[in-house]
Amino acid sequence: MNESKGALTEAVFYILISLYTPLHGYGIIQNVEKRSNGRVRLGAGTLYGAINTLLTRGWIAECGETGERGKKEYIITPSGRRAVEDEMNRLQELLDNGRYVLNTLNEMPPSAESE
Repeated sequence: MNESKGALTEAVFYILISLYTPLHGYGIIQNVEKRSNGRVRLGAGTLYGAINTLLTRGWIAECGETGERGKKEYIITPSGRRAVEDEMNRLQELLDNGRYVLNTLNEMPPSAESE
């Protein structure tokens, strides 16, 4: 269950990369919004649902509470880091294949039909 299977959602990816440094829930929400240039905005329900899933998968762990009213902080685990690396490799493969196809099409002479 700790192994990455398939694509990560954009929200999960941003949550995981946010947790390379310990953060509490509101800090995660702020970091995700900042890193995504405002495109990804997490509601509390979405965030805590994802946190529970990531805790169950072993991709993040609780790392204590801050002085701010006892807010729990979370951090990425080694298996979570592997999930991020797997996702980055998957995305790189998509980019490489897309670039290959586009470059191949750009090098092809125009067909007679397009004239």
